[in-house]
Amino acid sequence: MATVDTAPAEPHAPPAQPRSCTPPVQRPPTAAVPEQPHSATLIGSVQRAMRLLETVAEHEYGAPAKQLARETALALPTAYHLLRTLVHEGYLRRDKGLFFLGEAAERLSSSGAQQKRRSTVADTLAHWRDSIGVPLYYAMYRDGEIEVMCVSDSPGTPAVEEWADFRETGHAHALGQCLLSQLDEDARRDHLDRYPVQSLTPYTVRDDHALLRRLDRMRRMETVVERQEYALGTVCAAIPITVGSAAATMAISLPSHQADRLLPAARQLETEVGRHLGALTLSITI
Repeated sequence: MATVDTAPAEPHAPPAQPRSCTPPVQRPPTAAVPEQPHSATLIGSVQRAMRLLETVAEHEYGAPAKQLARETALALPTAYHLLRTLVHEGYLRRDKGLFFLGEAAERLSSSGAQQKRRSTVADTLAHWRDSIGVPLYYAMYRDGEIEVMCVSDSPGTPAVEEWADFRETGHAHALGQCLLSQLDEDARRDHLDRYPVQSLTPYTVRDDHALLRRLDRMRRMETVVERQEYALGTVCAAIPITVGSAAATMAISLPSHQADRLLPAARQLETEVGRHLGALTLSITI
């Protein structure tokens, strides 16, 4: 990974007021981080939990753990662990050895479910923002667009100012690169046909071909780090999150003079995401 900053850093925008999850929020970029060994595990856990929920929903009269493990092609110990987690979080309930959808899952179809999910994400990001000491971003790739769903910052940890349309500059920030890395080749090319690479700083990738080569070298669920490609004086890291077929990411940013904190903070975020996947699996779809 390239070392940080040789270009003069631009002055930071004045501290932003704390922000909430009220999309659409046009927010700052995040960045690409080097691969972390647990990334694939985190993503796999989300996918396996979602498969279990979907399978339980197909059994009106419930199903035992062994049957659910078989139908989802999961090892029995893994299935037991995820089922216990989902029961604990209220997304499943267990009765006489059979698993059913729980109250939390049923609430997802209610009129207040969307606001509840947004609140869960906002509260969680605010907690991580304060514990890690960095601004947090959550974004998804939906209907061919990069959407920043939630930003959590504070006067002491201001988010990056969105000085260039975030949806159009996914090639330059970690959020965008992380989301594009989760797409197949056709979807990437479609995105670049609509939003071609443009130079934002001396560090921005030079053209579409260079970006596609970079994305091809990334493993699909690899953490991404970006250094001054979107905004001079800013470094970012983005952690991939896949929920079903949706590409999503959580990211952090720091001023470049604190670049030595970026990877430790990204690892801490990854650990926190791993600990709370059970509670966040259904919430992060907002």
